[in-house]
Amino acid sequence: MNIVLIGMNHKTAPLEIRERLPLSSRNNVHPLLEMIKIPQIKEAFYLSTCNRVEALASAVDAKAVVERLKEFIFPHGDLTSEEMARCLYVYFDHEAVRHLFRVASSIDSLVMGEPQILGQVKEAYRQAAELRTTGVILNRVVHHAFRVAKRVRTETEIASNAVSVSFAAVELAKKIFGALKGKTVLLIGAGEMSELAARHLIKYGVDRILIANRTYTRALEMARDFHAGVIEFDRLGEGLRDADIVISSTGAPGYVINAEMVAAALHRRKSRLLFLIDIAVPRDIDPAAGNIDNVYLYNIDNLQEIVDENLNNRRREAEKAEAIIEEEALKYREWFGTLKVVPTIVSLREKVEGIITGELGRSLSWMRNLSPEQRKNVEILASSILNKVLHDPIAALKEESQNGGALPYIAALRRLFRLDDG
Repeated sequence: MNIVLIGMNHKTAPLEIRERLPLSSRNNVHPLLEMIKIPQIKEAFYLSTCNRVEALASAVDAKAVVERLKEFIFPHGDLTSEEMARCLYVYFDHEAVRHLFRVASSIDSLVMGEPQILGQVKEAYRQAAELRTTGVILNRVVHHAFRVAKRVRTETEIASNAVSVSFAAVELAKKIFGALKGKTVLLIGAGEMSELAARHLIKYGVDRILIANRTYTRALEMARDFHAGVIEFDRLGEGLRDADIVISSTGAPGYVINAEMVAAALHRRKSRLLFLIDIAVPRDIDPAAGNIDNVYLYNIDNLQEIVDENLNNRRREAEKAEAIIEEEALKYREWFGTLKVVPTIVSLREKVEGIITGELGRSLSWMRNLSPEQRKNVEILASSILNKVLHDPIAALKEESQNGGALPYIAALRRLFRLDDG
């Protein structure tokens, strides 16, 4: 195929190396435009995310291009030869195509089944298309990758179920309440876990989010991002009274919510259900609060059990996804195999069509006596004979190309029909 893929990802390179690699424009020249200038590279595609940096190329000689790609990409990160040898992976032809299919389908992601990677591949392809660094080969590879990703997402459940603690917390709340539309959520803490929970809550239609944090300015900052309200940290009891769901994730050394606070809030809530999710270590919520009627309390261990089970489910679904990827990679290889015979098929048809056109031209003397309809019928007959004569050789040539055995037949046809003569 003469396709090469070279890169590093979260499996092969630690964060301190990956964060040194992403390419940006130098001297207002996009990295893809630099790649395409490398001798022997005909088409180029480049993907850079927080967890991977990969370059894909269609080249005259893929193996010869590998060293040039190393020279191009990895000096950006000031990598040593030892780091490069330890972290780098290189795939050729079928394996390169298969790897890209796995990436687009999120099989190769840090969190298997996450949807963000497909959007990142699409954005990378959009840039390549705008800069015209891809052509027939890589356009087909990337579009095929999109098709594979769609099949994996629709034919497996690899993206189902929560695989982060924050998402698991929101999914659990959704199960208890049936729907989150119209519910009020109190987020205690304004760190990454709370931000992730807020994004999931908004996705599920929560009506109102309140944020409480020891640093009030940080709570205000996060509230602006999510169009949320803010509660002062020393007024958490009031927040408990108003909230249906509480998700707490602070770095406090002791409980920020005790059983007495929860009991007082329940009294003023007229016994409405209160769902408490404690994802802090050490815990934020007194376990005794879970013994109060109409209160559901879950801690991070409860949620981790859900996450672990869901991860196991995704791994089982990944086996189905791998089968789809292998099937589609084989289809691409079969398509690519037919490219070898296309020039010969085109030349053969042109040669035979030229002969027919020449012979019809030399027959004009007697064809003048025919009506226009009769002349048209003669041309149709000649075209039909051409198609019937060429059908079996062309079909056999395509079949041999899929089995990798077309080259001797191509050489024989080109010699027998003198397709390479002036």
